[in-house]
Amino acid sequence: MTDPLPAAAMEGPGTLDRIVSSIGPKMRALRLQRGLSLQQLAERADVSAAAIHKIERSGMVPTITTLLKLAAALNRPVGYFVDEDVEQAGPANLIPAVDRRVVYTSHRGIELEGISGPYGRFFLAGALATVEPGASSGENPMEHPGEELVYCLEGVLEFEVDGQEYRLGKGDTVHFRTDRPHRWHNPGRGKAKALWMALRPL
Repeated sequence: MTDPLPAAAMEGPGTLDRIVSSIGPKMRALRLQRGLSLQQLAERADVSAAAIHKIERSGMVPTITTLLKLAAALNRPVGYFVDEDVEQAGPANLIPAVDRRVVYTSHRGIELEGISGPYGRFFLAGALATVEPGASSGENPMEHPGEELVYCLEGVLEFEVDGQEYRLGKGDTVHFRTDRPHRWHNPGRGKAKALWMALRPL
């Protein structure tokens, strides 16, 4: 699963302004929590230290490419920086079916509906995925810290993890460490649906 971006940015100008203004402070707090200097984060993310400084001070809005690089370097999904992070009272978050958020992904042919709480509060992210026939994560395998657990609800999905192939039909599950090279695709003629869980460690 790719780093998700909630659709909250599409809910109106006020919401968009709040999301944009919160990116910099969240990034700076996370960088300091990791004990990284601006230069160290710049080297990890391949983004200039000057640009990071401007973003942290809300003097510049990062492009999606820059945000993806910085999120990966800080080991956080993009959604961590753009989620409104509205807390519900109590120890748990209830996400009614009618309130599922559309989750952004850079991959084509896959739609994600969020089923988990806000990223700032939880390490586990979950989505109901609908994958179009022929859709894939691309030719180049992905690698990032964490784990993914995929339960196939309908159709067929194929995963390649560290050079080994795994084919999922209805009711099948694959669980893997994402620090190993991995990719996925739908080889079938129909849509595939899956419950897709991702764990991102600190």
